Formats: sequence, C-alpha cells, structure tokens
Amino acid sequence: MNTTKIVNAAIKQYSLEEFLKLPETKPASKFINGEIIQKPMPQGEHNLLQGKLCEVINQLAVSQKIAYAFPELRCTFARESIVPDVAVFR
Repeated sequence: MNTTKIVNAAIKQYSLEEFLKLPETKPASKFINGEIIQKPMPQGEHNLLQGKLCEVINQLAVSQKIAYAFPELRCTFARESIVPDVAVFR
C-alpha cells in the first residue's frame, strides 16, 4: 500500500525589522509582503552586463553630478527591502 503524507508547514511571516537583522545571503534575499525570497543565481553574462550598465550610467551621470549607479545595493522603502541588479540614486 502506497500512502503519501501531506505536511502543512506554516510559513513564518517576518517583520521588516526582523528581516533586516538577519545575515545577508548569497545570492541576496528580498523582503516583499512579509515574505523572504532569495534572488536566483545570475546566469551567463549577467554580471558583465550589470557592471557595464553601471559604468555607462556613471560615466554620464556622475560627471554631471546628477546620479550614481550601484550594483546589488540593498534598497529599503515602503516596508519592503529589495536588492535590484542596478540602483540609480539622484
């Protein structure tokens, strides 16, 4: 006789404050709607393109003192915390 057990595990809901106290993960995790979601590992030329995009933005924007581009920078706002591939700040 083949029986299958279904286990219902409660998913822990975190507060933003609890999430921010946790150690960073690699790849980074994001916090959206009370859930922690780990970003997928970059594939192929992802890091090369990410670095080139930051370089191009910074060449144009920094010299004019209008913005800065950063790769993988944690951004926390509106009760969420994400790590976009490229963040541009003015």
